[in-house]
Amino acid sequence: MKDKAVITLLDGAMGTMLQEKGLTPGELPEVFGYHHGDIVTSIHKAYVESGADIIYANTFQANRKKLKKSGFSVQKIITSAIQQAKKAANVTTRVALDIGPIGELLEPNGYLTFDEAYDIFKEMVMAGEQAGADLIVFETMSDLMEVKAAILAAKENSNLPIFVTMSFEKDHRTFTGCCAASFALLAERLRVDAVGVNCSLGPDDLLPIVEEMAAYTNLPLIVKANAGLPDPLTNTYAMQAHEFANSLQRFTHLPIRYIGGCCGTTPAFIAELKQHAMTGTMVAKKIPSCVCTPTKCVTMDEVRVIGERINPTGNKRMKQALLDHDLDEIAAIAMEQIEAGAEVLDVNVGLPGIDEKQMMVEVIRHLQTLVDVPLQIDSTDPAVIEAALRIYNGIAIVNSVNGEISSMQQILPLIERYGANVVGLTLDEQGIANDASKRYQIAKRILTTAQQYHIEKERVFIDCLTLTVSAQQKSAIETLKTLHMVKEKLQVPTVLGVSNISFGLPRRLLLNQSFLTMALSAGLNMPIINPNHAAMMEAVYSFRVLHGLDVDAQAYIERFAEQKDGEQNKGNEKAGITIDMAIQKGLKEETRALCKKLLEKETPLTIVDAYLIPALDKVGNLYENKQLYLPQLINAASASQAAFDEIRQQLQRQGKTTITKGKILLATVRGDVHDIGKNIVKVVLENYGYQVFDLGKDVPVDIIVKTAVEKQIPLIGLSALMTTTLAAMEETIQALHACKHPCKIMIGGAVVSQEYADKVQADYYAKDAKASADIAKEVFG
Repeated sequence: MKDKAVITLLDGAMGTMLQEKGLTPGELPEVFGYHHGDIVTSIHKAYVESGADIIYANTFQANRKKLKKSGFSVQKIITSAIQQAKKAANVTTRVALDIGPIGELLEPNGYLTFDEAYDIFKEMVMAGEQAGADLIVFETMSDLMEVKAAILAAKENSNLPIFVTMSFEKDHRTFTGCCAASFALLAERLRVDAVGVNCSLGPDDLLPIVEEMAAYTNLPLIVKANAGLPDPLTNTYAMQAHEFANSLQRFTHLPIRYIGGCCGTTPAFIAELKQHAMTGTMVAKKIPSCVCTPTKCVTMDEVRVIGERINPTGNKRMKQALLDHDLDEIAAIAMEQIEAGAEVLDVNVGLPGIDEKQMMVEVIRHLQTLVDVPLQIDSTDPAVIEAALRIYNGIAIVNSVNGEISSMQQILPLIERYGANVVGLTLDEQGIANDASKRYQIAKRILTTAQQYHIEKERVFIDCLTLTVSAQQKSAIETLKTLHMVKEKLQVPTVLGVSNISFGLPRRLLLNQSFLTMALSAGLNMPIINPNHAAMMEAVYSFRVLHGLDVDAQAYIERFAEQKDGEQNKGNEKAGITIDMAIQKGLKEETRALCKKLLEKETPLTIVDAYLIPALDKVGNLYENKQLYLPQLINAASASQAAFDEIRQQLQRQGKTTITKGKILLATVRGDVHDIGKNIVKVVLENYGYQVFDLGKDVPVDIIVKTAVEKQIPLIGLSALMTTTLAAMEETIQALHACKHPCKIMIGGAVVSQEYADKVQADYYAKDAKASADIAKEVFG
């Protein structure tokens, strides 16, 4: 049954309104607002009079890092801003504490730790609640890990409602590669009060993104769109108020509850929305069983292979990697499984003599930088599980809980708190039951108890347990019976570690493959297997075809088209790796070791030109084609940096000059305080072998010109994120031309386009970090 809900109106843009009232380029709106409270209150009042039910306080950048040089405390700025909004509010208006991104990338893509991000958000949240905010809004977010830190900081330190919105690009991803499905799923699982989109795009471009989000959450949806896309040539936005409101009418088939405006919108836009009196279509739907990373959401409604090899039990290679603290080797094991077909990776680091909690956190962090498949946290220690869940970027599986009361009491609260999925083992205080009916009853008890903790049944995966047939031959049939009962009666996803079935018997792979096929037919969703064994993956691919899961046998054909009957794929465990492969996978130490080996027979320049640069080019092309995303691009660049470091060390030992491909100056222009994009460009250019002079953000024209001339820098890169600072970019370009310094100029940023670059006589427009590297190659030959 579908119900209609009246849409609550949010306000529109604050920054552009303040600029009209005297905010200067580079000045923090929050500090300006503190000194000009009457102006801020008047803007809030205009939105309230236009019909806004919720107004966002002028606190977007009021975090300790942004305010560091202002001399103001977070508490003072936020208290003042909330009071200004309250003055404009009527009896029904709610005032939101508005919190934007911190302005720095979190580890591993940047230097900000998860704990530091959490503390920054915590300080703002507590200040806002103390000042009298009615709700908390995190908006314009792009990094899912930062979103998680923000939500946890709010939930753990406040009782206020929480809204969260991210900013997406036309490819339906944030600039860090996060997809709408993963964001919606995380927000749903962490129990925020509303979720949605804001900024970056106009309503038309946001519609398919919001539709994707709606499939993964029952939360009320928020749309706070831009007034179309900005025109850097005229410093205006594309849409008028009536066009904006008409475009938003197309969203009413979705569960939209909150609509407002972002960049380029004014009180007139909110007044137009008020006149339309829109409603959203509210319908509760079943959210599929899912696990996710920022870039990938995997539904567990069909057969999904969980790789078992990141586990020291019976695995000498993994055991040695843990003892040696060789995270790159563990990552290599992970990648081999993914290449063989694993869609989820089980991660178990329990080994006598090591700190399991610390090692689990380190392994999870490292794997998240290099692979995009979801992870299954495999431990029985609640402290280990919680530490891993807290820093896991996405929605994980926890392996496991069992039917013992103590186990459920310790593990299930963690599952609910962090929004994870959980594997329930069909054993209890009496051990593993011999017959299927008793195992089924344990499974039912685990599910019922999980639901009492508000964990939906789609998040409970039942493991019916595999016992070795060499010792308990009848147990195999009981396991299959339990699978069938769980699937038919409980209708939840099922998990099974397959390989234990054959322990102690010859030709184990034959038994494993046969049992896997039988288990899949009995209702197994998620076999935990070694995907490097070709026979096991062949069974999975065949089953998908025969049960109609692989439509038109497309995946089967793609995998086996080149293989003749009688031939077997031998798997790819511990295949040889080249330096370009190591760079693409982001394996720093592997890249360093391979470079060191190459230096025994190749010159440094040959290695740079013949190996490192082509490898980075390949990664860049994958990034451009959306086969890789920003984290993988940065990881590949960092891996190549390890090779450059090795080359530099050898040259220094030989008393030679360090290799550099050329000198590049980077700066965010005067008045613009945004530099995340510039910082990414810096990382990529440095790892292509260029010497980068980074002048930072809000850089005066004369400093840029002086540095370019004194350092004799041939390529200048200028960045601007705000339309209001484009004038400073043009002024900088004119000054560089006027001083007759022989250089090329590339420009980039969210508001910059090729047309604008042509207008201001820049030599190049760099749309992203990869483009800047291509431009550098052209300039330096």
